[in-house]
Amino acid sequence: MRAGTISWQLAQTFWVGGLWLLQFVMLPALAKIGLAPMLIDEIGNSLRPLLVGFAAFCVALQALVLVQLGGLRSLWEDLRGQLLLTVLLLAASHLAVGAGVVESPYWLVFSYLVIGLCGLVLVVQATPGRERP
Repeated sequence: MRAGTISWQLAQTFWVGGLWLLQFVMLPALAKIGLAPMLIDEIGNSLRPLLVGFAAFCVALQALVLVQLGGLRSLWEDLRGQLLLTVLLLAASHLAVGAGVVESPYWLVFSYLVIGLCGLVLVVQATPGRERP
Protein backbone atom coordinates (compact mmCIF):
# COMPACT_ATOMS: atom_id res chain seq x y z
CA MET A 1 0.00 0.00 0.00
CA ARG A 2 2.85 2.40 0.79
CA ALA A 3 4.46 1.83 -2.61
CA GLY A 4 1.16 2.70 -4.28
CA THR A 5 0.82 6.03 -2.47
CA ILE A 6 4.44 6.91 -3.19
CA SER A 7 4.07 6.10 -6.89
CA TRP A 8 0.80 8.11 -6.94
CA GLN A 9 2.55 11.18 -5.56
CA LEU A 10 5.60 10.80 -7.79
CA ALA A 11 3.55 10.37 -10.96
CA GLN A 12 1.33 13.29 -10.02
CA THR A 13 4.31 15.53 -9.35
CA PHE A 14 5.86 14.72 -12.72
CA TRP A 15 2.84 15.17 -14.97
CA VAL A 16 1.12 18.11 -13.25
CA GLY A 17 4.39 19.90 -12.59
CA GLY A 18 5.62 19.27 -16.13
CA LEU A 19 2.49 20.67 -17.75
CA TRP A 20 2.49 23.80 -15.64
CA LEU A 21 6.24 24.27 -15.86
CA LEU A 22 6.22 24.26 -19.66
CA GLN A 23 3.22 26.54 -20.11
CA PHE A 24 3.81 29.10 -17.39
CA VAL A 25 7.58 29.03 -16.74
CA MET A 26 9.64 27.71 -19.67
CA LEU A 27 7.85 29.29 -22.63
CA PRO A 28 7.51 32.74 -20.97
CA ALA A 29 11.18 32.52 -19.88
CA LEU A 30 12.23 31.80 -23.46
CA ALA A 31 10.22 34.81 -24.61
CA LYS A 32 11.77 36.95 -21.87
CA ILE A 33 15.34 36.13 -22.93
CA GLY A 34 14.55 37.21 -26.46
CA LEU A 35 14.09 34.02 -28.47
CA ALA A 36 12.21 34.45 -31.71
CA PRO A 37 8.43 34.03 -31.24
CA MET A 38 8.21 31.47 -34.04
CA LEU A 39 10.94 29.42 -32.38
CA ILE A 40 9.10 29.55 -29.04
CA ASP A 41 5.89 28.43 -30.76
CA GLU A 42 7.76 25.57 -32.42
CA ILE A 43 9.27 24.48 -29.10
CA GLY A 44 5.86 24.62 -27.43
CA ASN A 45 4.16 22.77 -30.28
CA SER A 46 6.71 19.97 -30.18
CA LEU A 47 6.84 19.61 -26.37
CA ARG A 48 3.10 19.81 -25.59
CA PRO A 49 2.16 16.47 -27.23
CA LEU A 50 5.07 14.79 -25.46
CA LEU A 51 3.94 16.12 -22.10
CA VAL A 52 0.32 15.19 -22.76
CA GLY A 53 1.38 11.65 -23.66
CA PHE A 54 3.51 11.47 -20.53
CA ALA A 55 0.58 12.80 -18.50
CA ALA A 56 -1.64 10.05 -19.94
CA PHE A 57 0.90 7.42 -18.92
CA CYS A 58 1.19 8.83 -15.39
CA VAL A 59 -2.59 9.09 -15.08
CA ALA A 60 -2.93 5.45 -16.14
CA LEU A 61 -0.46 4.56 -13.38
CA GLN A 62 -2.47 6.62 -10.89
CA ALA A 63 -5.69 4.94 -12.02
CA LEU A 64 -4.06 1.57 -11.46
CA VAL A 65 -3.10 2.60 -7.91
CA LEU A 66 -6.63 3.89 -7.25
CA VAL A 67 -8.21 0.67 -8.51
CA GLN A 68 -5.77 -1.40 -6.45
CA LEU A 69 -6.60 0.49 -3.26
CA GLY A 70 -10.29 1.29 -3.79
CA GLY A 71 -11.61 -1.20 -6.32
CA LEU A 72 -12.82 -0.64 -9.87
CA ARG A 73 -15.87 1.31 -8.70
CA SER A 74 -13.59 4.05 -7.35
CA LEU A 75 -12.93 5.21 -10.91
CA TRP A 76 -16.57 6.31 -11.22
CA GLU A 77 -17.55 7.07 -7.64
CA ASP A 78 -14.45 8.86 -6.38
CA LEU A 79 -13.65 12.41 -7.51
CA ARG A 80 -10.03 11.37 -8.06
CA GLY A 81 -11.12 8.60 -10.40
CA GLN A 82 -13.41 10.94 -12.30
CA LEU A 83 -10.58 13.42 -12.72
CA LEU A 84 -8.24 10.68 -13.92
CA LEU A 85 -10.77 9.48 -16.50
CA THR A 86 -11.34 13.06 -17.65
CA VAL A 87 -7.61 13.58 -18.13
CA LEU A 88 -7.30 10.32 -20.07
CA LEU A 89 -10.13 11.32 -22.42
CA LEU A 90 -8.76 14.83 -22.88
CA ALA A 91 -5.25 13.49 -23.52
CA ALA A 92 -6.59 11.07 -26.13
CA SER A 93 -8.52 13.84 -27.85
CA HIS A 94 -5.53 16.19 -27.68
CA LEU A 95 -3.29 13.60 -29.31
CA ALA A 96 -5.96 12.77 -31.92
CA VAL A 97 -6.32 16.43 -32.89
CA GLY A 98 -2.55 16.82 -32.93
CA ALA A 99 -2.23 13.83 -35.26
CA GLY A 100 -4.63 15.47 -37.71
CA VAL A 101 -7.65 13.24 -37.19
CA VAL A 102 -9.75 16.37 -36.55
CA GLU A 103 -8.89 19.96 -37.45
CA SER A 104 -9.31 22.14 -34.36
CA PRO A 105 -6.37 24.26 -33.21
CA TYR A 106 -8.43 25.75 -30.37
CA TRP A 107 -9.09 22.29 -28.96
CA LEU A 108 -5.35 21.74 -28.52
CA VAL A 109 -5.06 24.77 -26.25
CA PHE A 110 -8.34 24.07 -24.45
CA SER A 111 -7.60 20.41 -23.74
CA TYR A 112 -4.07 21.19 -22.58
CA LEU A 113 -5.27 23.80 -20.11
CA VAL A 114 -8.15 21.66 -18.82
CA ILE A 115 -5.73 18.77 -18.30
CA GLY A 116 -3.59 21.14 -16.24
CA LEU A 117 -6.60 22.34 -14.24
CA CYS A 118 -7.73 18.77 -13.57
CA GLY A 119 -4.21 18.11 -12.35
CA LEU A 120 -4.41 21.02 -9.92
CA VAL A 121 -7.73 19.80 -8.56
CA LEU A 122 -6.22 16.33 -8.22
CA VAL A 123 -3.27 17.74 -6.28
CA VAL A 124 -5.53 19.10 -3.52
CA GLN A 125 -7.29 15.73 -3.10
CA ALA A 126 -6.08 13.22 -0.53
CA THR A 127 -3.63 10.61 -1.73
CA PRO A 128 -5.20 7.13 -1.93
CA GLY A 129 -4.34 5.18 1.18
CA ARG A 130 -3.97 8.31 3.27
CA GLU A 131 -7.60 9.36 3.52
CA ARG A 132 -8.97 10.23 6.91
CA PRO A 133 -12.33 8.73 7.87
